[in-house]
Amino acid sequence: MPKAYWVAHVDVDDPEIYAKYREANAIAFEKYGARFIVRGGPQTQREGQSRARTVVIEFPDLAAATACFDSPEYQAAKAIRDPISQADLVIVEGYEG
Repeated sequence: MPKAYWVAHVDVDDPEIYAKYREANAIAFEKYGARFIVRGGPQTQREGQSRARTVVIEFPDLAAATACFDSPEYQAAKAIRDPISQADLVIVEGYEG
């Protein structure tokens, strides 16, 4: 079964509140077996448009990735982030070749 990923591009207006979001989202990420692959490191924009921060999170499978996003734990964390950020996020199934 292929793994799945959240791929997010985020602009953050208030880093202090965003830190509270990171604390809160840890509950959902642990519950659903998430693992950070990319967490806002330096990036170079080569094509198209993006945001200042890129995050890639790996999940055991598509069901876990979707359930995590829909979970009350993540939605509570997201409610902290929403007023102080703009984000684009996709959930995508990995390729097993």
